[in-house]
Amino acid sequence: MSSKYHQWYHPYRPDKAFQKKAAYFSMEFAVHQALKIYSGGLGFLAGSHMLSAFELKQNLVGIGMLWKYGYYDQGRNKDQTLHPHFVEKHYSFLEDSGHEVEVNIFGNNAVKVRAMVLKPSVFGSVPIYLLTTDVEGNDDLSRSIMNNLYDSNELTRICQSIVLGIGGAKLVEALGGADIYHLNEGHALPAFYYLRNQGVGKEQMVFTTHTPEMAGNVERDAHVLNDSGFFGKKLSHDELMKETGGSDRLSYTVAALRMAKRTNAVSKLHAKVSRAMWNGNTGSGGIFPITNAQNQKFWQDISLQKARKNKNVSAFHKRKAVLKKELFDVVLDQTGKLFDPKVLTIVWARRFAEYKRADLLLRDMERFERILSSTEHPVQIIWAGKPYPKDTGAIGVFDRLVQFTKYRANTAVLVGYEMALSKKLKLGSDVWLNTPRITREASGTSGMSAAMNGSVNLSVNDGWIPEFAKNEKNSFILPEADYKSPVHEQDDFDSANLYQCLEEKVLPMYYNAPDKWSEVVFMGMDDVVPAFSSNRMAIQYYKELYQ
Repeated sequence: MSSKYHQWYHPYRPDKAFQKKAAYFSMEFAVHQALKIYSGGLGFLAGSHMLSAFELKQNLVGIGMLWKYGYYDQGRNKDQTLHPHFVEKHYSFLEDSGHEVEVNIFGNNAVKVRAMVLKPSVFGSVPIYLLTTDVEGNDDLSRSIMNNLYDSNELTRICQSIVLGIGGAKLVEALGGADIYHLNEGHALPAFYYLRNQGVGKEQMVFTTHTPEMAGNVERDAHVLNDSGFFGKKLSHDELMKETGGSDRLSYTVAALRMAKRTNAVSKLHAKVSRAMWNGNTGSGGIFPITNAQNQKFWQDISLQKARKNKNVSAFHKRKAVLKKELFDVVLDQTGKLFDPKVLTIVWARRFAEYKRADLLLRDMERFERILSSTEHPVQIIWAGKPYPKDTGAIGVFDRLVQFTKYRANTAVLVGYEMALSKKLKLGSDVWLNTPRITREASGTSGMSAAMNGSVNLSVNDGWIPEFAKNEKNSFILPEADYKSPVHEQDDFDSANLYQCLEEKVLPMYYNAPDKWSEVVFMGMDDVVPAFSSNRMAIQYYKELYQ
């Protein structure tokens, strides 16, 4: 272990624009396929941020968690339906930082937290310190805190927040301290309490709110939190009520908003939604947007980028055909289906959650079957994504899609949705389908890296899309449903418009107007970079959140 990583260190002299020492706390980071400590978009976003921070020579480090079983390994039951596997992970490329701190959890004053480090030389990120309680000297219960990302047990989740927040803040102290403490979502909220107890001022605390969904805006019993050590010290009843505004429950998001000097949302629309959601609780700085982005260097295929730069349509399509074949080899291996590179291929791939509506195409089966069986405008469709392993509703949707696609030669559901498969799907698709209910998707970054690779976004007008889309020029955008109307009405409206868009616009343009299709593809590639590449985002964080 190099002693350099025992202190605040980068293998470069930080650029003068990024001198402030920033510690970035996140429950998950997706920086490489091999490091399985992420579940979905939050991790992809955090990973891209760490890669760009390194490219820009920023004075930033990541603080995360070393999950023993990761999120889960996605496999199949005998009938091809979803089966989560929990397999121990070991990483020889992580090194012991030499730091071990202790945290108080539910009266245990000596839960040991060791910090491993992912050095920049491994995957080209800034240093990321990964915390673990799975160390000698801890009892089995303390060790089990690190078993699963987003553990289903509420008390375990509280313990995880204490480890990331207080353990992480103590680690940063040991590294020499930071000028800015940045919480990526509210999971590490105990960091703010610990820092406040240590006399660190509000001007050093910043917060990113990531979703309007309640799963990302946790509320817990305030008395249980107080007993757990969440606040860094035991609060009196009056002190506790002051923290919760008189409630018996604490909202992590509201608490973070009140404690942070500045708070950002992750798209312009999300900032508007967040201000309405948290009206009266947005702190002195309000909520402003820094739109999410993805790392161009990691996600964009160099040959496709070169073809776009040279406006060489022939070279683009030649390379795209190769990338489609590579994706279709995965389809063939997993499902026994032989896809055709000449056929328009639609991909729906992201975290499986009910509001994202993976099965929207199945809403009117007669209409959908007509599209699937067309010989004039043939189509291939791939679904992929991980439901939360305890989310029976999302798993039900996944399994329904498996059963629907099983005996149809031009549809497939893939498992193993992690960074490597995500990249193959973005490189090999023609159309990237995005179907959340409007206002529910805070940003949605998968369409950005898809567009970088010439996959045309077909989307509702939500998240980052309103900042990017020029309908039928760089994407295809569905008319907006009334988000205040009943859910079934929104779904009927959106599915009808989706079928119509496919039948009357997307498929005819792809097959009958290939030159026009190429224009849409190239404009999408032009418009997504640099506006939605994470170098822009990482610069904006320093200028606007860390100022």
